[in-house]
Amino acid sequence: MSDLQDVINLRRTLHRYPELSNLEFETSKRISAFVNSLHPDEEISISKTGKAFVFEGEQPGETLIFRCELDALPIQEKSNCAYRSSIKGVAHLCGHDGHMAIIARLGQLISQNRPKKGKAVLLFQPAEENYLGAKDVVESKEFHALSPDYIFALHNIPGVKKETVLLKKGSFTAASCGFTVKLDGRTSHAAEPQNGLNPYHTATDIIDQILELANGNHSDFSDHTIATLIYIRLGEVAFGVSPGSLEMGITLRAYENDDLDRLCSKSEAIVAELAKANGLDFEWSYSEIYPATLNDEDCVNMISDSAEANKLTVQQMNHPNNWSEDFAYFTATNKGAQFGFGAGEELPPLHNPAYDFPDDIIDPAARTFFSIYSNKLL
Repeated sequence: MSDLQDVINLRRTLHRYPELSNLEFETSKRISAFVNSLHPDEEISISKTGKAFVFEGEQPGETLIFRCELDALPIQEKSNCAYRSSIKGVAHLCGHDGHMAIIARLGQLISQNRPKKGKAVLLFQPAEENYLGAKDVVESKEFHALSPDYIFALHNIPGVKKETVLLKKGSFTAASCGFTVKLDGRTSHAAEPQNGLNPYHTATDIIDQILELANGNHSDFSDHTIATLIYIRLGEVAFGVSPGSLEMGITLRAYENDDLDRLCSKSEAIVAELAKANGLDFEWSYSEIYPATLNDEDCVNMISDSAEANKLTVQQMNHPNNWSEDFAYFTATNKGAQFGFGAGEELPPLHNPAYDFPDDIIDPAARTFFSIYSNKLL
């Protein structure tokens, strides 16, 4: 039990000292100190602040990677717990501190039962929240050198009973992207708006049509799509000026990659048609592009077998999660799977200021990974 308490203490320390994406320098140091005490065969620096720890067997075999995330969110925590965030406006409100603790606990279990063959890799990935850290890792020479046969990850799921494993073959999380649209008309004096070209009404027509397209359950798509208006920027606090330019952002989302491509193309056509009809110049761009996380069937079966061996409840999902995950960049090029792990029915939702990862799911979640490891490398 003392080993597990060490992991819980680590989790609470990580919670107290959160760091934002690609700034996880102290977090990375804390992880290195903890995992190196378990005597891995190799420590690899990967991407900006990421770390990979390799436990290698004496015989050749497969390489399994178990991944978690280092970064926190730019949100102010609302908590009275002793280990609440000490950094103003930054907090682990998605549970990445808990995910790191689970992989650290897995490291303890592996260090006590070292692989007989192949390699087990504990991967602590930076910048999941904002900067597609998985993409940077996948594209790095260090990751290519690892050449994994399988890669696994989980995400805690508030609102679901503890020790419930949520599984889905194929798309596990939605594909999404940020769609930024700029419209340019003509600025005029506020007393003579007829001499200008204010893009406001065109923008509202574009928004209405894109939201109706994505959220109206159209037969244009094979599965669920979502569009969400994020922001509009129009004009300044200058009551003598009728603005002539506008920028807006819409998140486009779909359960399937092909549907997201189709939604993007149709949204572009709406912008072009309405802007041209109203004499506006226009441009668009994309950011925060997440493919759907595509779970490999064999990997899902491994997780299911492991969950059942650990006497956990297995729940098959009827549809993907609406949120997106950069773990998709791993499964785009490697056999892998991500699963959900119930964090408690009464727990506040992810990204809520009152959220705090439950320590009592660290061990069962780690043992779910450990059974996969044992079946492959022991």
